[in-house]
Amino acid sequence: PLADESGEFLPVATTRPETILGDTAVCVHPEDDRYSHLVGKSVTVPFTGRNIPVIADDYVERDFGTGALKITPGHDYNDYEIGKRHNLDTINIMDKKACIALAASEDSEAVKLFDGLDRFECRTKLWAEMEQRDMTIKVEPHTLRVPRSQRGGEVVEPLVSNQWFIRTESLAKPALEAVKSGDVKVLPERFEKIYFNWME
Repeated sequence: PLADESGEFLPVATTRPETILGDTAVCVHPEDDRYSHLVGKSVTVPFTGRNIPVIADDYVERDFGTGALKITPGHDYNDYEIGKRHNLDTINIMDKKACIALAASEDSEAVKLFDGLDRFECRTKLWAEMEQRDMTIKVEPHTLRVPRSQRGGEVVEPLVSNQWFIRTESLAKPALEAVKSGDVKVLPERFEKIYFNWME
C-alpha cells in the first residue's frame, strides 16, 4: 500500500515472497504511464511497516509481471546494481544457513512471525499470511532459472557479505623456494609446472 494511507496499492509480482522483508524500493519504468504518478512517493513493506520509495529505472520491463519490480539489494544480483544506482539501503534478511535473521533491534510484526524460519518455510508462511489479509492478487506458474551449487545441488542464495583481501607475496615466496630447492616435492611431478604458475 502507499504510505500516504490513500488506500492505493502498487501491485508487484515475485517468485520469492520471503525477500519482501528486505525490500528497499519498488521500481517502475520511467516511461510507464500506469505508475508515473507514483514515482517519488513511498509504499509500506508488509509486516515490517518500513516505508520505501517508488523509483524509476529503465531496467524494468513494462510488460513483465505487473510492470512494478520490488527491489531487494541484499538478495538479488540485479537488484543490488539498481540499489547502487539509486543509493538504496541493502538489508540482509538471511543468515549463512538461509534462515530469516531480521535485525534484533527491529520491532515489527515480521520479527514475531518469520524470524528464525528457513527461507522456504518463510516463503510459505508469508504468502499464507498475505492471502489471509487479502493482500494477494493471484498465483500463476512461472518458469525461472534458479542458481544451484555445483557440488550439492542446493539453491544458491545471493548474500551480501564482507570479502577479505590479503597480500600473498610473503607466503608465496618461501613456498616457491621450498619446491625449487627440493625440500618439498609436488606429486605427481607433472603438477609442478602448475604450482609454479600459481606461485609466481
